Amino acid sequence: QVQLVESGGGLAQAGGSLRLSCVASGHTFSRLNMAWFRQAPGKEREFVAAMRWANGMIDYAESIQGRFTIYRDNIESTVYLSMTGLKPADTAVYYCAADPVTFTRAAEYDYWGQGTQVTVSS
Repeated sequence: QVQLVESGGGLAQAGGSLRLSCVASGHTFSRLNMAWFRQAPGKEREFVAAMRWANGMIDYAESIQGRFTIYRDNIESTVYLSMTGLKPADTAVYYCAADPVTFTRAAEYDYWGQGTQVTVSS
């Protein structure tokens, strides 16, 4: 059973930066596809970014392309989401997701964290 614990959320001003972290346990981290999703109030959960373990392939949602960066530290079993140029529209609960096989923009990953709130003020 994979356990995921996110941290790093908080309040930021528009144009500011935050870095989210997600620590994984219960599986060989280096063989997990990792992803970030977000869910704003009243909206469906949406894909943000994902990284495939097998070949390092990265996929970003168009809405955050060029502003957010996903990267991982296999020694620390941690995946990060570096967020710059934050906008009020980025306000949401951010979720870390993992799966040894699935690599998709759909919310079909097997394992999910509890989420961390990101609030961007204008």
